[in-house]
Amino acid sequence: MAISSNSDVQVTDNHLLLYPKEQEITKEDLQSMISQNEDWAKEYHENWSLYVGEHDILSAAKKIFGPDNRLVVNMPHYIVDTFNGYFMGNPPKITLPDKGQNQSLQDWNDSNSLQDRLNEVSKQADLYGRSFLFFYQDEDAETKVAVVSPQKAFMVYDDTVAQRPLAFITYAKDRKGKSQWLGNIYYATKTVAFGDELGEETPNPYGMVPAVEFFDNVERQGVFDNVKTLCQSLDKVLSQKANQVEYFDNAYLKALGLNLDKDGDGKPDVDIMQNHMIYSPDAEAADAVVDFISKPDGDTMQENMLNRLMDLIYQTSQVVNLNDKEFSGNSSGVALKYKMLPMQNMAANKERKFRQGLRQCYRILFSLGRVAPEDAWSDLDFNFPRNMPANVESEADTAQKLSGITSQETALSVLSIVDDPKEELKRKQEEQAEKVKNMPGLPFAATDQQKGQDESLGGEADGEEE
Repeated sequence: MAISSNSDVQVTDNHLLLYPKEQEITKEDLQSMISQNEDWAKEYHENWSLYVGEHDILSAAKKIFGPDNRLVVNMPHYIVDTFNGYFMGNPPKITLPDKGQNQSLQDWNDSNSLQDRLNEVSKQADLYGRSFLFFYQDEDAETKVAVVSPQKAFMVYDDTVAQRPLAFITYAKDRKGKSQWLGNIYYATKTVAFGDELGEETPNPYGMVPAVEFFDNVERQGVFDNVKTLCQSLDKVLSQKANQVEYFDNAYLKALGLNLDKDGDGKPDVDIMQNHMIYSPDAEAADAVVDFISKPDGDTMQENMLNRLMDLIYQTSQVVNLNDKEFSGNSSGVALKYKMLPMQNMAANKERKFRQGLRQCYRILFSLGRVAPEDAWSDLDFNFPRNMPANVESEADTAQKLSGITSQETALSVLSIVDDPKEELKRKQEEQAEKVKNMPGLPFAATDQQKGQDESLGGEADGEEE
């Protein structure tokens, strides 16, 4: 359903819904928005089908003659899981500088399994191009968070240059059949339930739209959207190759000009159907022919096509082939980074979007003043470590060389095994102080003994002066 020309709803090229600022959504415009999201949901469902292996080749019309293999190479699944594992395999570290506030933050993150929620949001963003984190109050008035798929929810932004969230809408089919859709509109100040009509209103305790949209890029494209046709073609080519292999396994043997009837019953003494034979004894024995019926061999062409498709899928999706012999055989850290540079660039862009989204999430969470002060969201520190192999020995050599040039904290920062250089430096200093304190040859509390000696000498000196 297209948006009516006299509607206040605007649809952008990157799948955003815009609405006039400070204007509440009407029933008619709400229905238009839901219809538009249902159109987008068809693309989401197509991506989901590709991800779980339900490719078009499985539902194609059956061949009338010959082998009919249906092979699926689930590259979308590999692309999504590989990139999401690289980006979110090591959970991001989210901290506050104040120790008490940081402990409260970590307790809330752990109680809500936030790392798992973020992994699911990241995966849905790779799969559909977008996903949502939704905040709500449970029956104990505790703030909780849930992952919401874009298949049955969407964000409405205002039509200003800033395009700030105006409302978050969730909906579902009416099981009782009283209306087509049931759901809620979450504004900054209230929540409005709807069915046939806009219904009951309840206050929103957060003072802002209680949901945040996460996405990899402003185009709202999934990580394999640009290679869907290549993946479908790969299925076809590989299936056809399997058909050809099966054809040669079932190749017919032609026996022309040979009499295979030994018992005189007019039939050959072998089962020609079971042995895939074509038999004709009419020709002269001197002209007898025994060989297999074959068709032209396209193996080389098929192999070249398969290799080309695989290369294009990896290049276009910008996700590396971790099974590539050249990739796995190269242990140089710098060379590995160059091979992974396209995926690193894509992850860096996604990280910037996720930092922005997470800051807004904690702004919603802190608005109630329970986990942390309302303005603490601006003090948050985010660290997104990439999940990739690390050559610790090489990193240690680099850190050792830097220790005489840079600060110790900077030198420690190159080590992937060090999560927090400041904390690591503090622990190192404490260990060194403990070693000095317990060094052999120095009595326990040597500083106190030295202090007593100094005081004694000082007393004698004072006495002499007197």
